[in-house]
Amino acid sequence: MKHLTFASVVRRTAAVALGGLLMHNALAQSDDQGVVYTRARLTSSYEEPKGRLYVRLKLLPKAKLPFATQTFRLADKSLISGIPDGASVKFTARRIDGENTVTSLQPASECQRFQPCD
Repeated sequence: MKHLTFASVVRRTAAVALGGLLMHNALAQSDDQGVVYTRARLTSSYEEPKGRLYVRLKLLPKAKLPFATQTFRLADKSLISGIPDGASVKFTARRIDGENTVTSLQPASECQRFQPCD
């Protein structure tokens, strides 16, 4: 019998919720043909020895997992060129080859407290 740790339960819950967020983005894109962006803060980026690029994004409150830091695979290295760590960004993501992958990433103005974000 496999024993679940608290960390594994949290990871699974986050993956399910993130999958729901990505599905919501995909449905919103297909319904109105508009792009739905998720707001986040770029915390770091790194490259694995196999050449895969990853980025860590801290999701902002309007996301389904507020203030959660998630790791995404980058579709293209040029997406993060010129964006420093700690910058506020807008992104879209899709599930590609079993991984959550950022398909577009762009700098965004910081959201002001108690003010609507675009």
